[in-house]
Amino acid sequence: MAVDARIRELGNRHSHLENEIEQELKRPSHDPLHILALKKRKLRLKEEMQFLRQT
Repeated sequence: MAVDARIRELGNRHSHLENEIEQELKRPSHDPLHILALKKRKLRLKEEMQFLRQT
């Protein structure tokens, strides 16, 4: 049960990062390095969720 809760939490954070990336991209003078950092964090969350689903 705790694993399911962790996956949901990670999924929520993943969605939040997706929204943050979209908002940043809409800005006329967005920071590509900031966007890259957000995308890396999002990928790490996705990888952790996949790992937890396999166990």
